[in-house]
Amino acid sequence: MFDFSFDKSGLSMAAISEVFSGAADFESRAILPGLEEKAGVCVCWVDGLADGAAISEDILRPLTQAARAGSAPSGRRLLEQLERGGIYSSTVRRRTELCDVVTDLLAGFCCLVCDGAAQALSFEVRSKATRSISAPSVEKSIKGGKDAFVETLRVNTSLVRRKLRTPELRLTETVVGRRSGTSVAVMYLEGIAKNGLADEVLRRIDAIDIDGLLSAGDLEEYIVDSPRSPFPQLLHTERPDAFAMHLLDGRVGVLVDGLPLGFVLPAGLAAFMRVPEDSADHFLVASMLTILRWAALFLSLCLPAAFVAISMYHQEMLPVKLLLSMTAAKQYVPFGVAAEVIAMLLSFELLQEAGLRLPDPVGQTASIIGALIVGQSAVEAKVVSPIAVIVVALAGICGYVMPSRDLGAALRLCRLVFVLAAVLLGLYGLMAALALLILHLASLESFGAPYTAPFTDREGPGALTGLIKRPNSADKFRAPHLAGRNKRRQK
Repeated sequence: MFDFSFDKSGLSMAAISEVFSGAADFESRAILPGLEEKAGVCVCWVDGLADGAAISEDILRPLTQAARAGSAPSGRRLLEQLERGGIYSSTVRRRTELCDVVTDLLAGFCCLVCDGAAQALSFEVRSKATRSISAPSVEKSIKGGKDAFVETLRVNTSLVRRKLRTPELRLTETVVGRRSGTSVAVMYLEGIAKNGLADEVLRRIDAIDIDGLLSAGDLEEYIVDSPRSPFPQLLHTERPDAFAMHLLDGRVGVLVDGLPLGFVLPAGLAAFMRVPEDSADHFLVASMLTILRWAALFLSLCLPAAFVAISMYHQEMLPVKLLLSMTAAKQYVPFGVAAEVIAMLLSFELLQEAGLRLPDPVGQTASIIGALIVGQSAVEAKVVSPIAVIVVALAGICGYVMPSRDLGAALRLCRLVFVLAAVLLGLYGLMAALALLILHLASLESFGAPYTAPFTDREGPGALTGLIKRPNSADKFRAPHLAGRNKRRQK
């Protein structure tokens, strides 16, 4: 909620003007319906948040028409007539508190204030100057919808409503941020989501007490179960169709005004390995691609560490020809295997950050120069061995296969830790680090659901659904760790 530092009572135009005394975009105008002083009202709005054309046509014009019609009532009787149809507006709210009027003005409303009655009417005339709906830029859509979320909350909720045309779709709104006053919407399907899950999400969101909710991290860190874990615990999507699919599975969705993203929970590791296009592909193709992603996850995480461990401690595991080739390639390299791999991993991270932060044309050029010219020059100068470049590049490519950027970032962090463990203890260190990672993942929960589900589900097909996609005709029930009382998705 807003943290107002002024008196929340004493509604009058003078009090409102005092609140916005330093705001050059605050506009007000005195109107005399019936051309009588006793019937005077003041119209006020914030320029840019409210639509000036709508104010002129829907509010000021009816008021001046009332003035030409003759005598007009005063005070509360005037507000009652305007509330019941004197103003051409689909949304009207009667306000008696100063803080409510200020909140409406900052939300794009136009307020009619009557000092004599110490009351006001708020009419919704939000500005239409918003970004239009466009195709998703991060989650590419091949067979799905070509619309993506925008920065306007009500547009995003309407996109979801178009996908799920059912009255069972529930929507509850709250406000977060003492200074930003950001609207947050929680959406779920009654009967499909677990009982109490939406209430728990709302409770955690209402408990957030910060100045402003302006980025995704301002919400995630405060509502997840384990904020110190590097692994993501909220699903992100910019596609309304994917958001609707998650709601049909029994999850709860969160939309934030100002963010072109939808947050979905609870989320597990298997959910981050799925993409919306899996539902559009043949189940054999989708299953093959899912298994490929899991293999890429394992290679991205363990390949550099395994290379370091085998090269330093377990050379007998390598075929003779491969060992001789690696030995010949490293003959003139002055650095050890551990230094090579760690330096290459850090260089890979630097190149990736440079490509992300620089403008697109410059970023692409920097990536190409770093990957081709610098890498090739380092190999020819005998600074690093070719096999180390191949291993690190393959691990990096496997990391890009991850559908979730947050999961990919967590894997890059764990990859470096695995390499350090392999440097210290070889394959024993790698196995110990892998065991600790599995233990950490098994201990995580996301709003009551195990993070390792469905691999740890005691009911249903279990691990099978995490690795492959079953035919739609055989997928009759929702996942047991997600479904509420309505567990069947089809007959």
